[in-house]
Amino acid sequence: MNAQPITEVAESRPLPSDSASVSRAVTPALELCGLSKTFTLGGGLFKRGRTLGAVSNVSLRIPRGQVMGLVGESGCGKSTLAKMLLGLTTPSDGDVLVDGRPVRGADQKALARHIQPIFQDPYSSLNPRKRIAQIVGLPLRVHGIGTPREQAAHVAETLDVVGLPRRAAEQFPGQLSGGQRQRVAIARALVMRPDIVICDEPTSALDVSVQAQILNLLLDLKAEFGLTYLFISHDLAVVEHLVDRVAVMYLGRIVEEGTREQIFGSPRHPYTRALLDSALTPEPGLGVPDIGLGDATPDPSDPPAGCAFHPRCPKAQATCRQQRPRLEDIRGDNARVACHLA
Repeated sequence: MNAQPITEVAESRPLPSDSASVSRAVTPALELCGLSKTFTLGGGLFKRGRTLGAVSNVSLRIPRGQVMGLVGESGCGKSTLAKMLLGLTTPSDGDVLVDGRPVRGADQKALARHIQPIFQDPYSSLNPRKRIAQIVGLPLRVHGIGTPREQAAHVAETLDVVGLPRRAAEQFPGQLSGGQRQRVAIARALVMRPDIVICDEPTSALDVSVQAQILNLLLDLKAEFGLTYLFISHDLAVVEHLVDRVAVMYLGRIVEEGTREQIFGSPRHPYTRALLDSALTPEPGLGVPDIGLGDATPDPSDPPAGCAFHPRCPKAQATCRQQRPRLEDIRGDNARVACHLA
C-alpha cells in the first residue's frame, strides 16, 4: 500500500475552526479493507485454545458527510469493529483508511484529531470527579491546542453548540440528567472538530423522548460541521431515522449492505428480513413477534459450515450448508448481499 500513514503534525496547533474543513475529494472519509480480528479463547501449557473470529473480512466505504448504520444482534462483532476503527484494538488482518491513509501504525494522537467516539453509556464514560469544562477540554490539553484562555472559550462555545447552558461547565456529571451527560460526551467528541464520529449505541441508555432529542442534535451537527458518522445500533427504528446507508452484520461478517430505502423497503438477505420482522409494533395485543429463528445462535468460535446463517434460515438449501456465499454487488442496484438465494 503506497498511502502514507497518519502522522502527528509537528508545528504549533491553533484551535480548530468551526467551519467544515473537510475536503470534498472522491476519497471516502472512512474505508475498511478486508478487516478481520480473531481472539484465542482458553488454552494453556498442554491445551490448545479455540479461535474466535469476532470480525471477518469486513470491507466498507463511507463517503464524506454520510451516515453508515451498522446493525446486528448482540455479539455479532459491532463493538470490536468500532474499537479497531478507533485504534484501540489492532486488526488481525486488513486495514482502516481515514482520508485514504492507513490507520495501522499511525500515531494515536494524530488519529484522534480525525476520528472520535461517542459511547453507549453517558453514566460510565464521564469521570464523575471532574467538572464538565475539564472533561470537554481534556482533548485540547492533551494535544496542546490553544492557550488556556482559548481552550476555555472553545469549550464554552462547544457546550453552546450541543445545547448545554454555560453554567453546566462548572457542574459535575452527577448533577446532570442522562440526556445532558450524553450532550457532554458529544461535546467532548467534537471539541477538536474531527472529520469522523463513531457512534456506538449512543442513545440506547436514554429514555425514548430524550433519544429523539439526541438524534436530532446529531443530524444538526452533521450538517453544521460536515461530519461523517458510523452509527452502530441494534435499534432499527433509530437507524432508519438517521442513516443514509445500512450494513447488516451476522457472526462477524457483513451479509447485506444498501441504501436506507433498499434495506428497509426491500431487503434481500433472510437475516435482514428477520431483523425487520422482529421490530415491536405499537399496536396493543400483538405481543412479541415470532420471527421463526429460534432461540439458539451459532457458537462464534465454531461457526457452521457454508453460510453461517443457514441453521436459522427457513429457506436454507443444500448449497447453503456447504458453500459460504460471497458478499457480491447486485448489478445496477448499488447494494451488496451474501446469500445464495438473493
